[in-house]
Amino acid sequence: MILNSLSLCYHNKLILAPMVRVGTLPMRLLALDYGADIVYCEELIDLKMIQCKRVVNEVLSTVDFVAPDDRVVFRTCEREQNRVVFQMGTSDAERALAVARLVENDVAGIDVNMGCPKEYSTKGGMGAALLSDPDKIEKILSTLVKGIRRPVTCKIRILPSLEDTLSLVKRIERTGIAAIAVHGRKREERPQHPVSCEVIKAIADTLSIPVIANGGSHDHIQCYSDIEDFRQATAASSVMVARAAMWNPSIFLKEGLRPLEEVMQKYIRYAVQYDNHYTNTKYCLCQMLREQLESPQGRLLHAAQSSREICEAFGLGAFYEETTQELDAQRAKLSARTSEGTGEPAEDTSGVIKMAVKFDRRAYPAQITPKMCLLEWCRREKLAQPVYETVQRPLDRLFSSIVTVAEQKYQSTLWDKSKKLAEQAAAIVCLRSQGLPEGRLGEESPSLHKRKREAPDQDPGGPRAQELAQPGELCKKPFVALGSGEESPLEGW
Repeated sequence: MILNSLSLCYHNKLILAPMVRVGTLPMRLLALDYGADIVYCEELIDLKMIQCKRVVNEVLSTVDFVAPDDRVVFRTCEREQNRVVFQMGTSDAERALAVARLVENDVAGIDVNMGCPKEYSTKGGMGAALLSDPDKIEKILSTLVKGIRRPVTCKIRILPSLEDTLSLVKRIERTGIAAIAVHGRKREERPQHPVSCEVIKAIADTLSIPVIANGGSHDHIQCYSDIEDFRQATAASSVMVARAAMWNPSIFLKEGLRPLEEVMQKYIRYAVQYDNHYTNTKYCLCQMLREQLESPQGRLLHAAQSSREICEAFGLGAFYEETTQELDAQRAKLSARTSEGTGEPAEDTSGVIKMAVKFDRRAYPAQITPKMCLLEWCRREKLAQPVYETVQRPLDRLFSSIVTVAEQKYQSTLWDKSKKLAEQAAAIVCLRSQGLPEGRLGEESPSLHKRKREAPDQDPGGPRAQELAQPGELCKKPFVALGSGEESPLEGW
């Protein structure tokens, strides 16, 4: 038996609940800033996690768990390492153990979701479906407790009868878990139904391990002092807050709620610093704005189609530019460390000529770009116009483009933050390889001024050409944002 040697204390703690699409790294860090003691990630499914590879992200100073399609499934950082609990959805003990062993060195605890009533979870035998299979619950939890060095917990909903609920939690306690979180509603109940404080209290009176009360946001928790009132009403060791923290994470602050504008700006800064996808950032901000979604700022947020536009809507445009430039510089530095040569053209085995170059708009006159120079040169030489093939890397959502001219391919080894920039960099590689002017200040060709120019902030492909491409696919169509079919945040799952 492997003892859980590194323990996370669950007594007298304020805890950010696991919430789908909300409990990502920026929100967890924000909750810690405002006084949360422990933060749970959103529920992550074992079948998805078991395929992931652990990757140290030197640019962001994070540890990423990356799926085979290069999508980051779970991202964490050193600051939260001793306070983040990894919650998984599982219905199989061996899979659960494999996932727990994959992440245990980067988290403070492991939690099994046994409360989510949504079909996407229950149809796989996970979430609330486990409540009707105590044998499977016991096997999963016992396997985890014996197999990893981190404390194991689970999160449940109450059963139709108090007797059955107490029988289940006593059996769960015997597995050796460190604590149990109880959402005080039945499987079929929703936030509008009253939370059963008396059932949570009965559980707390019965068990010797810490009981974490959850489900109080709708009726009980409006401010910091309400958290303690809820704890006393349930006799629980700790309180886990979901929706109230989603609406304003400063709910954990003893001094009281901070202004929402301040909270949202702080959240956005974390989202940019840790390269959070803009659709997730936008979603979380919408949950904070709630009834203010029809305000002028709410409308700007609703219209935003990138992290830059979100930042501009909240007066953080300069912060976005400064931060992304710093991240780009770090990426270039890391790329140069492993790149062969010092910028001289080199041909790899696939026949692509490569250089480590980036396009800097400030180095070119208005309305003149390397792409325009390359197109003009191809026309003068009676060559077919350049063909660009651009892909997005899901790991960090950066872009790389290959341009084909006269059956030769050219590419920059440095990845860029937009399709437009990646194509300009590829054009630079081609022009420099041919010893041709690229339109930089002081060297633009007069003939270029005879043609209608693309706007400096627009590519020939159209006003939406710089939108994201589907990960790993050629950028031939605009990216379609996350659809309406995605799950909404789930309180206390």
